[in-house]
Amino acid sequence: MTQLQQQIKAAFPRLTLRLDEPLARHTAFRIGGPAEVMAFPSTVEELSGLLAWAGGRGIVPAVLGSGTNVLAAERGRRGLVICTKGALTGVERTGPDTIRAMAGTTMAATASFAASLGLSGLEFAHGIPGSVGGGLYMNAGAYGGEMAQVAIQTEYLDFGGNPGVLTGDEQGFSYRRSGFTGKPLVILAGTFRLTPGDPAQIRQTMAQLMARRKASQPLELPSAGSTFKRPVGGYAAQLIEQAGLKGYRVGGAAVSAKHAGFVVNLGGATEADVLAVIHYVQQRVRETSGITLEPEVIRL
Repeated sequence: MTQLQQQIKAAFPRLTLRLDEPLARHTAFRIGGPAEVMAFPSTVEELSGLLAWAGGRGIVPAVLGSGTNVLAAERGRRGLVICTKGALTGVERTGPDTIRAMAGTTMAATASFAASLGLSGLEFAHGIPGSVGGGLYMNAGAYGGEMAQVAIQTEYLDFGGNPGVLTGDEQGFSYRRSGFTGKPLVILAGTFRLTPGDPAQIRQTMAQLMARRKASQPLELPSAGSTFKRPVGGYAAQLIEQAGLKGYRVGGAAVSAKHAGFVVNLGGATEADVLAVIHYVQQRVRETSGITLEPEVIRL
């Protein structure tokens, strides 16, 4: 047992901890070696205490939600990884047209809760596999909807365990970014303002969007979803396909033959395989179109 593992176990005997936990179990790519310590705080108080303890010792944690947009290395990660999925969960109605969801709640569960109340605006989120925290962090979106359209307040803790709140434009949303992106902050919860609607119609829209997703995306294979951000004046998948890269493969990683915007794990893919595919796609698309694709995937 490492010194860090001993210290955290002694300091937080009731906190759910996993030592040398494979990151592959917590990333949609199913890639990643052991995390020295992975913590699953179930309350804001636990998370705040853990962050304050780590900050006082100069320990900078990595924060993980559903891991649906993350690429981890086979060598794993030394230090502390905090996982909110399945830990900081719960969603509640806070007003006639508002709901509040904890960061570890899935986007799908949040959308379904809104639908059950006859509140429209989160239909786009039903098929997004990530958590609310991750969705707010990157302003997740699909089919014309995004978190920026409905998020009115985001609660967070800094890496010292101190609470804060951003509202409205303070949240800093832009395309696949927010005011939290790259900052030493942990999102706790988001409040969403929605529009009253017919529950049956809302569920029908959710079902239609899910059907479109299943028909067009390689959901049967591990991936991090859309690998690249949408470039100005075009679509990444179209540019990749025009470059003749559908099915291009390095080791166990490949450009999906079903949707060129996805890099998938065909089995046994490594971080190096995925990065090699990404870099080659960037090179070829730049050569054929003059456009530089920017990865959407975050490296842990």
